[in-house]
Amino acid sequence: MHQNHDINIHYITRVEGHGNIVVNVKDGRLEKCEWQVPEAPRFFEAMVVGQKWDVLHHITSRICGICSIGHTLASLKATEATFGINVSERDIKLRKLALHAENLQSHILHLGYLVLPDLMGVGSVIPLAETNPAEVKIVVGLHKLANQMSDLVCGRTTHPQRLIPGGFTKIPAKDELKKLRDALVGAWNDIETVAKLIHTLSGKLPNFTRETEFIALTSKDEYALYDGEIGSTDTKGAKVSQYLEYTNEYIVPQSTAKYAKHARESFMVGALARVNKNYSQLHKKAKDVATLFDLAPVCHNPYMNNIAQLVEIVHSWEDSIGLIDELLADNLYGAEGLNVITNTPTHQHTNTRGIGAVEVPRGILYHDYTYDENGFCTKANCIIPTNQNHANIQLDMEALVPQIMHKKTDEIELTLEMLVRAYDPCISCSTHFLKIEFKE
Repeated sequence: MHQNHDINIHYITRVEGHGNIVVNVKDGRLEKCEWQVPEAPRFFEAMVVGQKWDVLHHITSRICGICSIGHTLASLKATEATFGINVSERDIKLRKLALHAENLQSHILHLGYLVLPDLMGVGSVIPLAETNPAEVKIVVGLHKLANQMSDLVCGRTTHPQRLIPGGFTKIPAKDELKKLRDALVGAWNDIETVAKLIHTLSGKLPNFTRETEFIALTSKDEYALYDGEIGSTDTKGAKVSQYLEYTNEYIVPQSTAKYAKHARESFMVGALARVNKNYSQLHKKAKDVATLFDLAPVCHNPYMNNIAQLVEIVHSWEDSIGLIDELLADNLYGAEGLNVITNTPTHQHTNTRGIGAVEVPRGILYHDYTYDENGFCTKANCIIPTNQNHANIQLDMEALVPQIMHKKTDEIELTLEMLVRAYDPCISCSTHFLKIEFKE
Protein backbone atom coordinates (compact mmCIF):
# COMPACT_ATOMS: atom_id res chain seq x y z
CA MET A 1 0.00 0.00 0.00
CA HIS A 2 1.37 3.38 -1.02
CA GLN A 3 1.81 6.01 1.65
CA ASN A 4 0.36 9.51 1.52
CA HIS A 5 1.72 12.31 3.66
CA ASP A 6 0.96 16.02 3.63
CA ILE A 7 3.18 17.69 6.21
CA ASN A 8 3.22 21.41 6.88
CA ILE A 9 5.16 22.45 9.96
CA HIS A 10 4.89 26.19 10.61
CA TYR A 11 7.06 26.94 12.55
CA ILE A 12 9.54 24.33 13.72
CA THR A 13 10.12 24.67 17.46
CA ARG A 14 13.30 24.70 19.53
CA VAL A 15 15.30 26.65 16.97
CA GLU A 16 16.09 30.35 16.78
CA GLY A 17 13.59 31.96 14.43
CA HIS A 18 11.08 30.97 11.77
CA GLY A 19 11.52 27.85 9.66
CA ASN A 20 8.92 25.68 7.92
CA ILE A 21 9.02 22.07 6.77
CA VAL A 22 6.72 21.16 3.87
CA VAL A 23 6.55 17.58 2.58
CA ASN A 24 3.97 16.09 0.22
CA VAL A 25 4.02 12.36 -0.55
CA LYS A 26 1.31 10.93 -2.82
CA ASP A 27 1.01 7.23 -3.64
CA GLY A 28 4.55 6.67 -2.39
CA ARG A 29 5.99 9.40 -4.62
CA LEU A 30 7.69 12.47 -3.18
CA GLU A 31 6.03 15.45 -4.83
CA LYS A 32 7.33 18.29 -2.68
CA CYS A 33 10.04 18.61 -0.05
CA GLU A 34 11.06 22.07 1.11
CA TRP A 35 12.94 23.70 3.94
CA GLN A 36 11.40 27.16 3.97
CA VAL A 37 12.72 30.29 5.67
CA PRO A 38 10.04 33.03 5.80
CA GLU A 39 11.97 35.51 8.01
CA ALA A 40 11.91 39.16 6.98
CA PRO A 41 15.30 40.67 6.03
CA ARG A 42 16.98 42.62 8.84
CA PHE A 43 19.28 44.88 6.79
CA PHE A 44 22.26 45.00 9.16
CA GLU A 45 24.63 45.42 6.22
CA ALA A 46 22.75 48.57 5.18
CA MET A 47 22.48 49.71 8.79
CA VAL A 48 26.24 50.04 9.26
CA VAL A 49 26.85 52.06 6.09
CA GLY A 50 27.70 55.60 7.14
CA GLN A 51 28.72 54.50 10.63
CA LYS A 52 32.21 55.15 12.00
CA TRP A 53 34.84 52.43 12.38
CA ASP A 54 34.68 52.34 16.18
CA VAL A 55 30.97 51.51 16.49
CA LEU A 56 30.40 48.82 13.86
CA HIS A 57 31.12 45.95 16.24
CA HIS A 58 28.52 47.23 18.70
CA ILE A 59 25.89 47.29 15.93
CA THR A 60 26.69 43.96 14.32
CA SER A 61 26.80 42.10 17.64
CA ARG A 62 23.01 42.62 17.62
CA ILE A 63 22.69 40.32 14.62
CA CYS A 64 22.53 37.46 17.11
CA GLY A 65 22.20 37.34 20.88
CA ILE A 66 23.60 33.81 21.03
CA CYS A 67 26.61 34.55 18.81
CA SER A 68 27.15 38.19 19.78
CA ILE A 69 30.76 37.57 20.87
CA GLY A 70 31.58 35.97 17.52
CA HIS A 71 29.94 38.79 15.57
CA THR A 72 31.83 41.32 17.67
CA LEU A 73 35.15 39.60 17.01
CA ALA A 74 34.56 39.08 13.28
CA SER A 75 33.64 42.76 13.05
CA LEU A 76 36.69 43.87 15.03
CA LYS A 77 39.00 41.69 12.93
CA ALA A 78 37.59 43.20 9.71
CA THR A 79 38.12 46.73 11.02
CA GLU A 80 41.59 45.90 12.31
CA ALA A 81 42.52 44.33 8.97
CA THR A 82 41.40 47.49 7.19
CA PHE A 83 43.50 49.90 9.25
CA GLY A 84 46.42 47.65 10.13
CA ILE A 85 45.64 47.61 13.84
CA ASN A 86 47.68 45.12 15.83
CA VAL A 87 46.32 43.19 18.81
CA SER A 88 48.62 42.06 21.62
CA GLU A 89 49.22 38.39 22.38
CA ARG A 90 47.56 38.86 25.76
CA ASP A 91 44.42 40.31 24.21
CA ILE A 92 44.24 37.57 21.59
CA LYS A 93 44.25 35.01 24.41
CA LEU A 94 41.45 36.89 26.15
CA ARG A 95 39.50 36.99 22.88
CA LYS A 96 39.93 33.24 22.50
CA LEU A 97 38.66 32.82 26.06
CA ALA A 98 35.61 34.90 25.13
CA LEU A 99 34.95 32.65 22.11
CA HIS A 100 35.13 29.59 24.35
CA ALA A 101 32.60 31.20 26.68
CA GLU A 102 30.26 31.64 23.71
CA ASN A 103 30.85 28.07 22.52
CA LEU A 104 30.01 26.74 25.97
CA GLN A 105 26.96 29.00 26.32
CA SER A 106 25.51 28.00 22.97
CA HIS A 107 26.35 24.29 22.89
CA ILE A 108 25.09 23.70 26.44
CA LEU A 109 21.90 25.61 25.66
CA HIS A 110 21.33 23.64 22.46
CA LEU A 111 22.06 20.19 23.85
CA GLY A 112 20.44 20.68 27.24
CA TYR A 113 17.35 22.69 26.35
CA LEU A 114 16.65 21.90 22.70
CA VAL A 115 18.03 18.42 21.89
CA LEU A 116 17.51 16.47 25.13
CA PRO A 117 13.70 16.78 24.89
CA ASP A 118 13.82 14.91 21.55
CA LEU A 119 16.02 12.18 22.98
CA MET A 120 13.80 11.81 26.05
CA GLY A 121 10.49 11.90 24.16
CA VAL A 122 9.03 15.16 25.45
CA GLY A 123 8.06 18.42 23.78
CA SER A 124 10.30 20.79 25.72
CA VAL A 125 12.74 21.02 28.60
CA ILE A 126 9.93 21.95 31.04
CA PRO A 127 8.72 18.37 31.67
CA LEU A 128 12.34 17.31 32.24
CA ALA A 129 12.54 19.71 35.17
CA GLU A 130 10.03 17.41 36.90
CA THR A 131 11.23 14.01 35.70
CA ASN A 132 15.00 14.69 35.68
CA PRO A 133 15.56 17.63 38.04
CA ALA A 134 19.16 16.72 38.89
CA GLU A 135 20.24 16.63 35.24
CA VAL A 136 18.38 19.85 34.41
CA LYS A 137 20.07 21.60 37.35
CA ILE A 138 23.45 20.47 36.04
CA VAL A 139 22.68 21.88 32.58
CA VAL A 140 21.50 25.16 34.09
CA GLY A 141 24.62 25.31 36.26
CA LEU A 142 26.95 24.78 33.30
CA HIS A 143 25.07 27.40 31.32
CA LYS A 144 25.42 29.80 34.24
CA LEU A 145 29.18 29.19 34.40
CA ALA A 146 29.52 29.94 30.68
CA ASN A 147 27.55 33.15 31.18
CA GLN A 148 29.87 34.12 34.03
CA MET A 149 32.87 33.57 31.74
CA SER A 150 31.35 36.00 29.26
CA ASP A 151 30.55 38.48 32.03
CA LEU A 152 34.15 38.42 33.21
CA VAL A 153 35.88 38.79 29.85
CA CYS A 154 33.32 40.78 27.86
CA GLY A 155 31.63 42.88 30.55
CA ARG A 156 28.26 41.18 30.31
CA THR A 157 26.58 37.97 29.21
CA THR A 158 25.71 39.07 25.68
CA HIS A 159 26.64 41.98 23.39
CA PRO A 160 30.19 42.58 24.69
CA GLN A 161 31.09 46.00 26.07
CA ARG A 162 34.82 45.56 26.69
CA LEU A 163 35.92 44.30 23.27
CA ILE A 164 37.04 47.17 21.02
CA PRO A 165 39.35 47.67 18.02
CA GLY A 166 42.90 46.94 19.13
CA GLY A 167 42.15 45.66 22.60
CA PHE A 168 39.89 45.95 25.62
CA THR A 169 38.46 48.76 27.70
CA LYS A 170 38.96 46.57 30.78
CA ILE A 171 40.54 43.19 31.40
CA PRO A 172 39.87 40.70 34.21
CA ALA A 173 42.04 40.89 37.31
CA LYS A 174 44.32 37.93 38.01
CA ASP A 175 42.33 36.88 41.06
CA GLU A 176 39.17 36.87 38.94
CA LEU A 177 40.85 34.59 36.41
CA LYS A 178 41.96 32.29 39.23
CA LYS A 179 38.38 32.02 40.49
CA LEU A 180 37.16 31.27 36.98
CA ARG A 181 39.81 28.57 36.59
CA ASP A 182 38.74 26.95 39.86
CA ALA A 183 35.10 27.02 38.75
CA LEU A 184 35.99 25.41 35.42
CA VAL A 185 38.02 22.66 37.06
CA GLY A 186 35.14 22.03 39.44
CA ALA A 187 32.69 21.71 36.54
CA TRP A 188 34.29 18.59 35.03
CA ASN A 189 32.10 16.10 36.90
CA ASP A 190 28.99 17.91 35.66
CA ILE A 191 30.25 17.91 32.08
CA GLU A 192 31.00 14.20 32.38
CA THR A 193 27.49 13.57 33.73
CA VAL A 194 25.93 15.32 30.73
CA ALA A 195 28.14 13.31 28.35
CA LYS A 196 27.13 10.03 29.98
CA LEU A 197 23.44 10.98 29.88
CA ILE A 198 23.58 11.81 26.18
CA HIS A 199 25.51 8.60 25.54
CA THR A 200 22.71 6.52 27.08
CA LEU A 201 20.26 8.26 24.73
CA SER A 202 22.41 8.50 21.61
CA GLY A 203 20.81 5.41 20.08
CA LYS A 204 17.77 7.59 19.40
CA LEU A 205 19.73 9.72 16.93
CA PRO A 206 18.74 8.62 13.41
CA ASN A 207 21.34 6.67 11.46
CA PHE A 208 21.32 8.76 8.29
CA THR A 209 24.19 9.76 6.05
CA ARG A 210 24.52 11.83 2.91
CA GLU A 211 27.98 12.63 1.67
CA THR A 212 28.69 16.35 1.56
CA GLU A 213 31.49 18.90 1.82
CA PHE A 214 32.55 20.32 5.18
CA ILE A 215 34.11 23.78 5.50
CA ALA A 216 35.79 25.26 8.59
CA LEU A 217 38.67 27.45 9.64
CA THR A 218 41.92 25.51 9.99
CA SER A 219 45.24 26.33 11.59
CA LYS A 220 48.50 24.43 11.94
CA ASP A 221 48.80 25.74 15.50
CA GLU A 222 45.49 24.81 17.14
CA TYR A 223 41.87 23.76 16.82
CA ALA A 224 40.82 26.86 14.90
CA LEU A 225 38.12 29.08 16.34
CA TYR A 226 39.60 32.58 16.50
CA ASP A 227 41.90 32.52 13.49
CA GLY A 228 42.97 30.42 10.53
CA GLU A 229 42.49 29.80 6.84
CA ILE A 230 39.43 28.39 5.11
CA GLY A 231 39.61 24.61 4.97
CA SER A 232 37.49 22.11 3.05
CA THR A 233 37.20 18.33 3.10
CA ASP A 234 36.88 18.45 -0.71
CA THR A 235 39.43 21.02 -1.89
CA LYS A 236 42.61 22.79 -0.91
CA GLY A 237 42.44 25.59 1.63
CA ALA A 238 42.38 29.30 0.96
CA LYS A 239 42.91 32.61 2.71
CA VAL A 240 39.96 34.24 4.43
CA SER A 241 40.19 37.03 1.85
CA GLN A 242 38.99 34.48 -0.74
CA TYR A 243 35.79 33.68 1.18
CA LEU A 244 33.48 34.68 -1.70
CA GLU A 245 34.89 31.78 -3.73
CA TYR A 246 33.76 29.45 -0.94
CA THR A 247 30.29 30.83 -0.26
CA ASN A 248 28.75 31.59 -3.68
CA GLU A 249 25.43 32.78 -2.30
CA TYR A 250 22.27 32.44 -4.35
CA ILE A 251 18.52 32.84 -3.94
CA VAL A 252 15.79 30.17 -3.95
CA PRO A 253 12.03 30.84 -4.22
CA GLN A 254 11.00 29.30 -0.88
CA SER A 255 13.46 31.21 1.28
CA THR A 256 14.14 34.80 2.25
CA ALA A 257 17.60 33.64 3.36
CA LYS A 258 20.34 33.09 0.82
CA TYR A 259 21.77 29.64 0.13
CA ALA A 260 25.44 28.86 -0.50
CA LYS A 261 27.52 26.26 -2.33
CA HIS A 262 31.15 25.53 -3.14
CA ALA A 263 32.56 22.30 -4.60
CA ARG A 264 29.16 20.57 -4.53
CA GLU A 265 25.55 21.68 -4.49
CA SER A 266 25.82 22.29 -0.75
CA PHE A 267 28.22 22.16 2.18
CA MET A 268 28.02 22.08 5.96
CA VAL A 269 29.61 24.33 8.57
CA GLY A 270 29.51 24.08 12.36
CA ALA A 271 30.74 21.74 15.07
CA LEU A 272 30.66 18.61 12.89
CA ALA A 273 32.56 20.39 10.12
CA ARG A 274 35.19 21.55 12.60
CA VAL A 275 35.58 18.10 14.14
CA ASN A 276 35.78 16.51 10.69
CA LYS A 277 38.42 18.98 9.54
CA ASN A 278 40.42 19.55 12.74
CA TYR A 279 39.95 16.36 14.76
CA SER A 280 43.67 15.84 15.38
CA GLN A 281 43.90 19.15 17.24
CA LEU A 282 41.20 18.40 19.79
CA HIS A 283 42.39 18.12 23.39
CA LYS A 284 42.64 14.64 24.88
CA LYS A 285 39.44 14.59 26.92
CA ALA A 286 37.53 15.91 23.91
CA LYS A 287 38.93 13.07 21.79
CA ASP A 288 37.93 10.62 24.52
CA VAL A 289 34.34 11.83 24.30
CA ALA A 290 34.42 11.56 20.50
CA THR A 291 35.66 7.98 20.82
CA LEU A 292 32.87 7.19 23.30
CA PHE A 293 30.35 8.07 20.58
CA ASP A 294 32.36 6.55 17.69
CA LEU A 295 32.70 10.00 16.17
CA ALA A 296 35.68 10.18 13.83
CA PRO A 297 36.36 12.03 10.58
CA VAL A 298 34.85 12.12 8.13
CA CYS A 299 31.36 11.64 9.57
CA HIS A 300 28.49 12.43 7.18
CA ASN A 301 25.58 11.97 9.58
CA PRO A 302 24.20 15.48 10.26
CA TYR A 303 22.52 14.28 13.47
CA MET A 304 26.03 13.74 14.85
CA ASN A 305 26.47 17.51 14.89
CA ASN A 306 24.86 17.25 18.32
CA ILE A 307 27.66 14.95 19.45
CA ALA A 308 30.28 17.17 17.84
CA GLN A 309 28.92 20.02 19.96
CA LEU A 310 29.38 17.88 23.06
CA VAL A 311 32.96 17.17 22.00
CA GLU A 312 33.53 20.90 21.58
CA ILE A 313 32.12 21.61 25.04
CA VAL A 314 34.90 19.44 26.44
CA HIS A 315 37.50 21.00 24.14
CA SER A 316 36.48 24.56 25.08
CA TRP A 317 36.54 23.58 28.75
CA GLU A 318 40.08 22.18 28.42
CA ASP A 319 41.39 25.02 26.29
CA SER A 320 39.92 27.68 28.57
CA ILE A 321 41.84 26.29 31.53
CA GLY A 322 45.02 26.27 29.44
CA LEU A 323 44.53 29.86 28.30
CA ILE A 324 43.94 31.03 31.86
CA ASP A 325 47.12 29.25 32.96
CA GLU A 326 49.07 31.07 30.24
CA LEU A 327 47.59 34.43 31.23
CA LEU A 328 48.30 33.86 34.92
CA ALA A 329 51.89 32.88 34.16
CA ASP A 330 52.46 36.14 32.27
CA ASN A 331 54.33 38.46 34.62
CA LEU A 332 53.36 41.42 32.43
CA TYR A 333 49.63 40.64 32.56
CA GLY A 334 47.80 43.90 33.15
CA ALA A 335 50.92 46.01 32.70
CA GLU A 336 50.69 46.42 28.92
CA GLY A 337 47.84 48.87 29.13
CA LEU A 338 44.47 48.39 27.50
CA ASN A 339 45.46 49.21 23.91
CA VAL A 340 42.50 51.56 23.56
CA ILE A 341 42.51 53.37 20.22
CA THR A 342 40.73 56.71 20.50
CA ASN A 343 41.46 58.35 17.14
CA THR A 344 40.77 57.24 13.60
CA PRO A 345 43.72 55.06 12.55
CA THR A 346 45.59 56.55 9.59
CA HIS A 347 48.33 54.13 8.52
CA GLN A 348 47.90 55.46 4.96
CA HIS A 349 44.79 53.32 4.51
CA THR A 350 42.27 55.14 2.30
CA ASN A 351 39.05 53.66 0.87
CA THR A 352 40.26 50.26 1.94
CA ARG A 353 38.62 46.97 2.76
CA GLY A 354 39.09 44.46 5.55
CA ILE A 355 37.75 40.95 6.10
CA GLY A 356 37.42 39.13 9.40
CA ALA A 357 36.41 35.54 10.10
CA VAL A 358 35.89 33.49 13.24
CA GLU A 359 34.19 30.22 14.08
CA VAL A 360 30.98 30.74 16.02
CA PRO A 361 29.01 27.79 17.45
CA ARG A 362 27.09 27.25 14.20
CA GLY A 363 30.03 27.60 11.83
CA ILE A 364 32.38 29.97 10.07
CA LEU A 365 31.32 33.63 10.13
CA TYR A 366 32.57 36.34 7.75
CA HIS A 367 32.44 40.13 8.09
CA ASP A 368 33.67 42.26 5.18
CA TYR A 369 33.85 46.09 5.41
CA THR A 370 34.98 48.92 3.16
CA TYR A 371 35.82 52.28 4.76
CA ASP A 372 36.43 55.76 3.34
CA GLU A 373 39.33 58.06 4.20
CA ASN A 374 37.49 59.38 7.27
CA GLY A 375 36.84 55.96 8.77
CA PHE A 376 33.18 55.69 7.80
CA CYS A 377 31.81 52.43 6.41
CA THR A 378 30.76 52.58 2.76
CA LYS A 379 29.96 48.89 2.21
CA ALA A 380 29.44 45.78 4.31
CA ASN A 381 28.85 42.08 3.76
CA CYS A 382 28.16 39.53 6.49
CA ILE A 383 27.79 35.83 5.71
CA ILE A 384 26.19 33.91 8.55
CA PRO A 385 26.81 30.18 9.22
CA THR A 386 23.15 29.18 9.02
CA ASN A 387 22.89 30.72 5.55
CA GLN A 388 25.74 28.44 4.52
CA ASN A 389 23.85 25.43 5.93
CA HIS A 390 20.42 26.03 4.38
CA ALA A 391 21.18 24.21 1.12
CA ASN A 392 22.60 21.26 3.04
CA ILE A 393 19.45 21.04 5.17
CA GLN A 394 17.34 21.08 2.00
CA LEU A 395 19.33 18.31 0.30
CA ASP A 396 19.42 16.24 3.50
CA MET A 397 15.62 16.40 3.65
CA GLU A 398 15.32 15.37 0.00
CA ALA A 399 17.54 12.35 0.65
CA LEU A 400 15.98 11.45 4.00
CA VAL A 401 12.26 11.55 3.22
CA PRO A 402 12.30 8.64 0.71
CA GLN A 403 14.04 6.53 3.37
CA ILE A 404 11.36 7.17 6.00
CA MET A 405 8.16 7.72 4.00
CA HIS A 406 6.92 4.26 5.06
CA LYS A 407 6.63 5.51 8.64
CA LYS A 408 3.69 7.26 10.28
CA THR A 409 3.29 10.96 9.61
CA ASP A 410 4.11 12.02 13.16
CA GLU A 411 7.30 9.92 13.10
CA ILE A 412 8.38 11.55 9.85
CA GLU A 413 7.70 14.97 11.33
CA LEU A 414 9.80 14.28 14.40
CA THR A 415 12.69 12.90 12.33
CA LEU A 416 12.68 15.98 10.08
CA GLU A 417 12.42 18.37 13.01
CA MET A 418 15.34 16.62 14.68
CA LEU A 419 17.31 16.99 11.45
CA VAL A 420 16.80 20.75 11.38
CA ARG A 421 17.48 21.06 15.11
CA ALA A 422 20.71 19.07 14.68
CA TYR A 423 22.06 21.96 12.61
CA ASP A 424 21.21 24.30 15.50
CA PRO A 425 20.06 26.93 12.99
CA CYS A 426 20.07 30.55 14.05
CA ILE A 427 17.37 31.75 11.68
CA SER A 428 16.82 34.82 13.83
CA CYS A 429 16.70 35.53 17.55
CA SER A 430 13.13 34.51 18.35
CA THR A 431 11.23 31.36 19.27
CA HIS A 432 7.78 30.22 18.17
CA PHE A 433 5.27 27.53 18.96
CA LEU A 434 4.63 24.66 16.60
CA LYS A 435 1.61 24.68 14.33
CA ILE A 436 0.95 21.63 12.14
CA GLU A 437 -1.69 21.44 9.43
CA PHE A 438 -2.72 18.07 7.98
CA LYS A 439 -4.53 17.54 4.70
CA GLU A 440 -5.99 14.05 4.51
